[in-house]
Amino acid sequence: MPDRHCDIAIIGAGPAGLAAGLYAARARRTTVLFEREVTGGQISTTSIIENYPGIDEVDGFELGQRMQRQAEKYGTEMALTAVSAIEPRESSFRLATGNGDYSARTVIYTSGADYNKLGIPGEVKLTGKGVSYCATCDAAFFKDQVCAVVGGGDAAMDEGLFVTRFASEVHVIHRRDELRASKILQERAFANDKMQFHWDTVVTEIEGDDAVKRLLLKNVTTDETSMLDIAAVFIFIGLTPNTTLVKDLLKLDGDGHIYVNEWMETEVPGLFAAGDVRVNSARQVATAAGDGVTAAIRADHFISEHFDS
Repeated sequence: MPDRHCDIAIIGAGPAGLAAGLYAARARRTTVLFEREVTGGQISTTSIIENYPGIDEVDGFELGQRMQRQAEKYGTEMALTAVSAIEPRESSFRLATGNGDYSARTVIYTSGADYNKLGIPGEVKLTGKGVSYCATCDAAFFKDQVCAVVGGGDAAMDEGLFVTRFASEVHVIHRRDELRASKILQERAFANDKMQFHWDTVVTEIEGDDAVKRLLLKNVTTDETSMLDIAAVFIFIGLTPNTTLVKDLLKLDGDGHIYVNEWMETEVPGLFAAGDVRVNSARQVATAAGDGVTAAIRADHFISEHFDS
């Protein structure tokens, strides 16, 4: 079966990929956007988004659908299949997919990142209903309520301190007897009267019907169990970028993020990366969309410089 051709192939239909698709198609480039799961990426599991500029409040799944419809309106083709390999060629890239091979003049890699999960009962069921992996996104919904933060690193302390701006109490649950966060963040956390610490403790279950109600806790040293009534739990135990496809092609940092310049260009000409997969991403819907726009504009320029002569 011969390759299907496009100017710009985009891998991942989160906010970065959808914004890239919109700009690429509006530049009159043939554009194919590949997605193996749900359009919208992580935002599709968020019940309410209220910090996307210009939109007061929107369901995350609906925002993803709106972005898809807008990209398709201008000509982006959605390919609901996984990309299993990317092979740079002399003047193009070969993409192997479940629906056959594609060739593309440029590739924008926007496959996002997955939050590390606790893997306990109630976590999946209550995600978006009090279980959150983004305090910046969701803390404001729990004003004057009791919340919990799971983790002991920089992200957990930084985001936990953010939660204290809204919550009445913030319980920090950490499986070790000391934090791993930087000293300055530890000092700020310990000095905050709203933060209470549960050492040598893990969450074994998240309870609630339509919303989080309580956590079941276990002390890993004594095996003692307890319950903690809360309205929300913010989980920060790491984030894994989806960069398996490019780990042998590109330079990655220690956590697997892709190095790019200000135009989202990687070290491989014609291959771009945007959103949560890149180094130093702010991991917000608005910034991911901005990354995708930047990558699409530069991909259009790249094609003009190398092919439109």
